Order: sequence, then structure tokens, then C-alpha cells
Amino acid sequence: MTSLHFWAHLKTVHRHRALVRKYCFRLGLYWQGLTHDLSKYSPVEFWAGVKYFQGDHSPNDAQRKQHGYSASWMHHKGRNRHHFEYWTDYSTDGSGISGVEMPKKYVAEMFCDRLAASKVYRGKDFDPGDPYKFFLRGKQRRLLLHPNTEALLERILLTLKDEGEDAAFDYVRREVLGK
Repeated sequence: MTSLHFWAHLKTVHRHRALVRKYCFRLGLYWQGLTHDLSKYSPVEFWAGVKYFQGDHSPNDAQRKQHGYSASWMHHKGRNRHHFEYWTDYSTDGSGISGVEMPKKYVAEMFCDRLAASKVYRGKDFDPGDPYKFFLRGKQRRLLLHPNTEALLERILLTLKDEGEDAAFDYVRREVLGK
């Protein structure tokens, strides 16, 4: 762990949060924009981010590879409602844990989060289809994502990919948030 990783990770977190804040404000989600990912400054998340900093993707992946799980991710997903993993509970039919349909304001924040993460990690190589490609890569592993939430997120990301940012934000504002 170097001081270079400390500053690089801090810069990455700040850039990501600034973009999400900008996008949430664009949707009228002011409180969510201000409070987005504050848990990343907690010791369990921040120091893992410094130790496993890579610059082009989440440090949680490296922590998971080394330990078999990511303590940082476990902490993060349990405190941030814009992650579908937060929205799990025992199913009413007794079959185990299942995904709960997310409130739409958190789906909107999840869209902002994914757009910002793609821009931060991809940099000058960002393409509006990147968040959708990321969505598709994880599709087989998302057993706990409620089908309605998945369909809504996919619709938003396809709008971004096919029609651009302005159209995606208009769709979220009108169709998702009803504004």
C-alpha cells in the first residue's frame, strides 16, 4: 500500500461521487446525490480501496480474489440502497432468499451509479453502451435481482446505449420517476 494508492483511490471516489451527484441532481434526487456512497469513507471500505486499488475497476474484485470474499463489498451493499443486493429477503413461499422489487428512486440512482462508474473507469474510452455491456456480463449471476427491477434497469441502459444520455435521463425522469 503506497501513498500513491491512497491519493488515487481518494480521487476515484471523489470523481465517482461528483458524477453521481450531478446525475442525481439532474433527476431531482438531491438527497440521494448528496449522500451517495458515503460508506466508501468508512475504514472497512476506504482502506480496502487503497490496498487493492487498480484504477480501472473495483478494488473489491482484488480483495475477493485474495480472501474469497470482499469485506468492503459486504459492508457497502448493506448500506447503499441503490445496489440490488441490498434488496433481498426471505421469500414468502419459504424457498430461500430472493430479490425484492426496488423502489424506483433507487433504480434511478443505480442508473446514475452505473453511468458514473463506467465514465470513471473507462475514461476517454467511455462509450454510452458500456453500462449496458457491464449489465449483460453480470446477467447470469444476478439471481437475486427482482425481474421487474431487472427489466426496468435494462430498459434505461438500452435507452442510454441507443439514444444517448439526454434521452435516458428524460426517460428516467418521465417514465420511472413520473416527473
